[in-house]
Amino acid sequence: MQIDCMQTSFSHFKIFKRIAPFLWYGFFSCHLLAQQPQKVDTLKIYNIPEVLVTEKYRDAEVRSTSPLQILSSKQIEKLNVLQVSDAVKYFSGVSVKDYGGIGGLKTISVRGLGATHTAVTYDGVTLSDVQTGQLDLGRFSLDHVDMLSLNNGQGDNIFQPARSFAAASVLNIRTLSPHFSGSKKMNGKVSMKAGSFGLFNPSFWVEGKLNTKLSASFSGEWLGANGEYPYTLNYGLTNGDSTSSEIRKNTDVQNIRLEAALYANFSENESGFIKSYFYQSERGLPGATIYYNTDNFSSQRMWDHTFFTQAHYEKNFSKLLDFQANAKFNQGYLHYLDPTYLSTEGKLENSYWQQEYYGSAAVLYRAFKNISFSASSDIALATMSADVKEFSYPKRLTGLSVIAAKYANNQVLATASLLGTLVDETVRTGQVATNYQHLSPYISLSVKPFNKQDVRFRLFYKEIFRMPTFNDLYYPRMGSTNLKPENTRQFNLGLTYSFSFGKVLPLFSITLDGYHNNITDKIIALPTKNTFVWTMLNLGKVNVDGLDLTAETTFYPWKKIGVVLGTTYTYLRAINVTNPTDGSYNHQLPYTPRVSGSGKAAIETPWLDIAYSLLWSGHRYSGFQNYAENRLPGYSDHSISFSRSFRLNEKLLSCSFELLNLFDKNYAIVAYFPMPGRSFRATISLKF
Repeated sequence: MQIDCMQTSFSHFKIFKRIAPFLWYGFFSCHLLAQQPQKVDTLKIYNIPEVLVTEKYRDAEVRSTSPLQILSSKQIEKLNVLQVSDAVKYFSGVSVKDYGGIGGLKTISVRGLGATHTAVTYDGVTLSDVQTGQLDLGRFSLDHVDMLSLNNGQGDNIFQPARSFAAASVLNIRTLSPHFSGSKKMNGKVSMKAGSFGLFNPSFWVEGKLNTKLSASFSGEWLGANGEYPYTLNYGLTNGDSTSSEIRKNTDVQNIRLEAALYANFSENESGFIKSYFYQSERGLPGATIYYNTDNFSSQRMWDHTFFTQAHYEKNFSKLLDFQANAKFNQGYLHYLDPTYLSTEGKLENSYWQQEYYGSAAVLYRAFKNISFSASSDIALATMSADVKEFSYPKRLTGLSVIAAKYANNQVLATASLLGTLVDETVRTGQVATNYQHLSPYISLSVKPFNKQDVRFRLFYKEIFRMPTFNDLYYPRMGSTNLKPENTRQFNLGLTYSFSFGKVLPLFSITLDGYHNNITDKIIALPTKNTFVWTMLNLGKVNVDGLDLTAETTFYPWKKIGVVLGTTYTYLRAINVTNPTDGSYNHQLPYTPRVSGSGKAAIETPWLDIAYSLLWSGHRYSGFQNYAENRLPGYSDHSISFSRSFRLNEKLLSCSFELLNLFDKNYAIVAYFPMPGRSFRATISLKF
């Protein structure tokens, strides 16, 4: 018994020794904050307004020191989109790698940095995937989304978890929260979508007021589709080559999403919520449409489950001090089957499990009239297991601490932060990756030089990195434990301008940003013995130069008729500068168009609302070498919708009809993965 106790104590000591640096790091950050002078008796107290998202979304975008783009739920309704992956295509500087169809993988890349450099938050807490480092945005429906926003660099709100400072860009998904008017105690919505290729998508959302302090919400949806859309298969590189008409195969998808939340408003200065999320899907993975062998490339299947519970608590202790805490448990499961894989078993079938425990605490201190400070510390423990031979069973303990400052008045808005990262890795078997620690600075500034004109100049600089994923480090016969993190430096210089002219022209805004990104130690995969045996290496260097333009206006030519116009344009030169002797030196990165953009137009009348949306892209390359055989032609995708709402006592009945890819353009975003042609979608919903 004594030996067991000694072993247990020694085990606890080892655990404490491992996490002690993280605890010390967070304590040191908070201790520095506490040393700020607090002359409460002589200081006039002010509330420094954070740049929070309100209904004046465009005002927030124009004031931001770093590029901020926002889509409200009302704007999303007019874009003819089904999933989050569809909506983010309308942000400038964004390219979505879309493998086609409802069930195809969809990942985001912002300003040529790749999917692993973009963090995705769900109601303020970051989503994670330690296996691949990238999230499939096709799994997130828009039915329950209140707002989408995209920050390049980071936002001006310094009162947030440290993880929100730890990425090159952040995509925020904010869902609906309970709101009751008058004596009403329940709100809800039921809707049904149906469309081409077997789409059937019922959903619901309901919220109730339990008492004066508590409210709850529950939502869910089921989506099914066979996804069998026609496409044209080209058997050569030129227009004169032969073609055939085919049907996309193995594109079926079935998924279910359930979400429940409990909200508490203990007082005007204290609130919180706890939310649980469950997602399950089964889908076919449509393969590459390569000439005469489309069947064998379309037989893989994938099953995945995601469950997480997250909690948020916030308290305003005084006009000087705010506090917030977040906690989360996340569990993911992925099962993959390839029945045509050539092996002794005649197939490839694997399952992967990952778990994460996460906690965060942050304080905001309003030191002076125009200055506020914040400190936050996060800690996360992630594990992964698999039924793969020679698997390492990695475990990663990550500590993040940040100190930030903000200055704000009518003419100047400035923020600065310093993020510290500590990473400790262990494995059950095999070689373990090197532990890591790093400091990442950030600074941003927005200046309004004229009192009567809302013209602002802005700039930011950020150094950030991304850790290698578990696949990069530990995937059998491919991963390398010697990998270093990818390091990124971001520079941005831009201007914003907005004005209004009474009720006729309540909104006109334009933003223009030029930027330069530099990536070193980029992680790439290279073949070794043959094309079936690869290894991960730090060989890449990438330079990115670009220009983003956004413009939007709303005007009312007649009393009850409104017109909304908007456009985005992106010029992006993202080139490989790794090795001057390599054939891909100074060539554009794969699947990164040099020019791209979007457009939207909507007419709102008392009788019918009409919305038109456009996505377009210049040519891209499917390989690192910009040769003609790797070139994908540019495309444009036009969609139009008609909608009408009817008031039925206290209920609202809405109907809409959408025509997607109006001109039936046959194109592919990823080579050999064609997108659907012309299709329709109809929606009917009842809000009560």
